[in-house]
Order: sequence, then C-alpha cells, then structure tokens
Amino acid sequence: MLKKIIYKGLGIAYLGVSLTACVTPSAVERTENRMVPASYNNSQDTTNTGTVGWKSYFADPYLAALIDTALQHNQELNITLQEIEISRNEVRVRKGEYLPSVGLRAGAGVDKVARYTNIGAMEATTEIKPEKEMPEPLQDFLIGAYATWEVDVWHKLRNSKKAAISRYLASVEGRNFMVTNLIAEIADSYYELLSLDCQLAIIKQNIELQDNALKIVKVQKEAARVTELAVRRFEAQLLHTQRLQYDIQQKITETENRINFLTGSYPQPVRRDVAAFEQLVPETINAGIPSQLLANRPDIKQAELELAAAKLDVKAAKAMFYPSVGITAGIGYQAFNPIFLLKPESLLYTLAGDLAAPLINRNAIKASYYSANAKQLQAVFNYERTILNAYIEVVNQVSKLDNLEKSYNLKSREVEALTQSVTISKDLFASARADYMEVLLTQREALESKFELIETRKEQMSALVNVYRALGGGWQ
Repeated sequence: MLKKIIYKGLGIAYLGVSLTACVTPSAVERTENRMVPASYNNSQDTTNTGTVGWKSYFADPYLAALIDTALQHNQELNITLQEIEISRNEVRVRKGEYLPSVGLRAGAGVDKVARYTNIGAMEATTEIKPEKEMPEPLQDFLIGAYATWEVDVWHKLRNSKKAAISRYLASVEGRNFMVTNLIAEIADSYYELLSLDCQLAIIKQNIELQDNALKIVKVQKEAARVTELAVRRFEAQLLHTQRLQYDIQQKITETENRINFLTGSYPQPVRRDVAAFEQLVPETINAGIPSQLLANRPDIKQAELELAAAKLDVKAAKAMFYPSVGITAGIGYQAFNPIFLLKPESLLYTLAGDLAAPLINRNAIKASYYSANAKQLQAVFNYERTILNAYIEVVNQVSKLDNLEKSYNLKSREVEALTQSVTISKDLFASARADYMEVLLTQREALESKFELIETRKEQMSALVNVYRALGGGWQ
C-alpha cells in the first residue's frame, strides 16, 4: 500500500515537472574570465613581497604599535566584524530551512455547540458510556508534537544555504581587505607625519639663517652699502618662511588626528622617531607573478565568493518553477477530560504529504529568476574588474617606485647644488659682486628644492605601502 502511495506521488511530481520545466525561461549566461598576463615585466620570479607579514614589512616599532592598536580599536573594522556575524547567522537561518521543523503543542479549551444543529444533535444522542451523556459544554485538552519538512528535491534550499555560506566567507575576505587598507592608510599617514616633521625642522633652520641674513643686511644698510628696499625684501622673505612654519604645524595636527581616528583614539600626540625619516631607504620589492594576485588579494577572493553565491542564487531561483514537496506529521493525545488524556483511545496522529507547483501566475517567480541572473552577470563583471584593477595597481606602483628612485637621485643633486649656491651667493653679496635679489632667489629655490626632496622621499614610502597593499599584503 505504501509503495503505491509513493509511486503515485512520484508520478504526480513527474507530471508537475513536465508541465513546468518545459516553460522555464532561459537566461543569458556568461563565464568569468580568470586569465591574467603571465608576468609584470617579463620576469617569472615567484618571490612575492605581498606574502610578508606586516610586522616584518613595517619594522618601525612606533608604526607597528599604531597598526596593532588600530586592528583592535578601529570602529569601521569592528562594524565589519558585526557584518560577518550577521552573515554567519544567515547561514544558520538557511540551514534551519533545510532541516525539518519540529515543535510541541499543548492546549485547552471549551466548546458549547447549539443543540439544534447537526453536531449539537449528534452530541445530544451520543453516550460516552451507557447512561452517561456527553458533557456540556464540551472541554478539549490536547498535548502532542508536530513536524513539517519541505523535501528539497530540486536543491532549492540546499543551494540557498551554500549561497549563504559563500557570502559569509566573502564577508570574511571583505574584512581582510579592510585590514589591508587600514594598515596601508596608517602607514601612509605615519610617513607623511615624519615628512612634515622633517619639513618643519628645515623651516626652523631657514628661519634662523634668514634672520641672521636680515641682521647683516640691516648693518649693511647703515653702512650705506644697500638700500631700504633690500632690507624690506629680506624681511618679507623671513615673514613668508615663518608663515610656512604654522601651515606645516597645522598639517601635523591634522595628520596626527587622522591617525588617532584610525586607531580609535581621541586627539593626542602620536609617538614617533622624528629623525627616522632621514634614514628611510626604500626596500626592494618583489612583485612575483600576476596569477598570485588571485590567492593573495582579499578583494579578488571576495568577488569570487560573491560570484559563487550569485550562481547558486540563480539555481535556487530556477528551482522555484518546479513543484515543492512537503511532509507534515503529528502525534499526541486529545480528550475532553484530563483523566482520559493519556489513555490509548485518546491517541491521535497524522501524516500527510503535499505537492504544489506554480502553473498560472508565475510573474513574481520569473522576476526573481531574471533578477538573480542579472545579479550573477553583475558578479561576473565585478570579478573581472577586480582582477584587472589589481593588476593595474601593481603595475602602476612598481613603475612609480622605479621612477621615484630616479627622480630622488636627481633631486638630491639639485639640492646639493642649490645649497652650495646659497653659500656662494652670500659670499658674493658680502663682497658686493652679487645683487641681493640673487641671494633671495637662491635661498627660496634651495628651500623649495629641499621640500621637494622630502616630498619625493615621502612619495617613495607611500609607493612602498601601496605596492604592498596592491600585492595583497597586510591581512595575513
């Protein structure tokens, strides 16, 4: 008998699938392109700086302490951790939908039926025992267990659970990518702070030199060797340099507070070695090969997992066109008097199966299916874009490091030449063989060139940070 019921159920299911599957709408499919160039610059060396831990890459103990503090107290990172927890709970929800739902039920009630109705008339003529009529009003007591289960024939629930797992793993990779960016932002701001300290020190040195030059010009003016115009020009240059001092001090304050914000701290001085900037030497970077980006970059792995989730969503949405098979069961005791509740005669049970398939109004299901497919195509394009962006970032930063090294070497020679020119111009001016304008112009050019040299070094350190981030370093 049971076999006949099963065969009939399978026959109905097959008929339902035949009616619905033949009209399942088609969708545009696109396979993602995972191909990347074989190398960055014709090198097949697989040594990759991106696999180095951040504590080894950033040797400055003050910088390491700032990064460590940020990884514990950065608010945005902590917000992302809660998003990961939300994704983990979504996995539990999907897993719960896949498993049977079991519950307990208990209840009590009272029912008074009108005598002149079919039920009332039957109760009036029904005896529980000889010469013992049905009680009126009729009480009702129930205790039992029930279960419902949607049989996942077409893997709709299973694919939804797998999609939730992929999104959870994608959120973890998103957190790793945020860690990479956070470390890079702190390191970049730290090196900017050191460069500002160095610029401030140069400004103070120039203020002292220009103040001495102003005093000398005033003495020469009293000796009628120069005019009041020369005195005013030297004085104006000194005031200009003093103004630059306060501009840099403001930038230092803002940069310190940017670091404080990233570390989750209120404004306070940032501990650092002020003299460390002059000893900074850019390290050699090993970019490895482009295919390593697929494993090292958290944003690429995140896009890949989101793509996998989107594909599973399409399968789950497609399964909505097929019939759903459900099973419900229950067992318990029911009686009108508590003393009869646990007697064998009060036992009740139920077992039922149902098959439901959308046949007429399927617009909502079609819309969900088309939306899932469109999101899948979005995920494909996003994955390809992420890979392309990662490759270009590495190429740009490696090229920038090379060009900045050449620029720094030339700028160093320029600073050396202008520094010597300042001394020469002062000597010539003192012997009346040079105009004061030449001295002023040479001093300004020397100051600007020193600033540019510091800025170039800062850009070198920034490029080192960015190439490390572009290679996927920092989250390990």
